[in-house]
Amino acid sequence: MYLRDVRAEDIPEICKLPKTREELFYCFPRAAFPLAGDEVRQGIENRSDSTVIEIAGKVVAFANFYRWKDGLCSIGNVVVASDARGLGVGRYLINHMIRLGFEKHHAEAVSVSCFNRNAAGLLFYPKFGFRPYDIEQRIDYNGDRVALIHLRVENHAL
Repeated sequence: MYLRDVRAEDIPEICKLPKTREELFYCFPRAAFPLAGDEVRQGIENRSDSTVIEIAGKVVAFANFYRWKDGLCSIGNVVVASDARGLGVGRYLINHMIRLGFEKHHAEAVSVSCFNRNAAGLLFYPKFGFRPYDIEQRIDYNGDRVALIHLRVENHAL
């Protein structure tokens, strides 16, 4: 596993990571399926610390910060290739993003948001010390109400 900053040539591979509309909604809620390169490019340009993980030269995961000031870093666009799940890729990526938030950006807390239908994510993030602190109503790609659960881990908690 190799973790690095995103490069322009990674964009087509990142677009292939979400395999379904539901997976895409979890990591790029406003994007249309299938994920377009322009959507990823815009996200990279407007966000900080866009990071990928490679296995055997293939991009298998992506994440970044959509907020990185005022003592809070918020992790977004988290996606791991379906064939790389269960291999520790997500754990490696989230640990890296937490470390970046606290060490590089001197954050007091790092947050991540997860939709109520993403049971895997809701069970995954507490393993890093993330705890729910807010919930917000959103509308999914079918026009249905869903809950976006905001979780955070405080710097002193690690």
